[in-house]
Amino acid sequence: MHWLAGIYTVMSVVTGLAYWLDKRLAQGGGRRISERALHLLALGCGWPGALLAQRLVRHKNRKGSFQVVFWLIVGLHVAAWTWWWRR
Repeated sequence: MHWLAGIYTVMSVVTGLAYWLDKRLAQGGGRRISERALHLLALGCGWPGALLAQRLVRHKNRKGSFQVVFWLIVGLHVAAWTWWWRR
């Protein structure tokens, strides 16, 4: 089980850094990280880092369509964990 916590931690750090970088690129007019890539990072166990980054760097926290997909990803993880704990 510790390995899974390690995966969530590493992916959260990677995802948080991706959000931070995308915010900086947006401010500087550089080539952006796609929303699809950000969602895939969140789906790959990085959603806690994405949530934290949305709050800390205030990135992607107002775009409704992005938030819908993000919260579906969070719900999927919560549902999977709930299923796993109840089996």
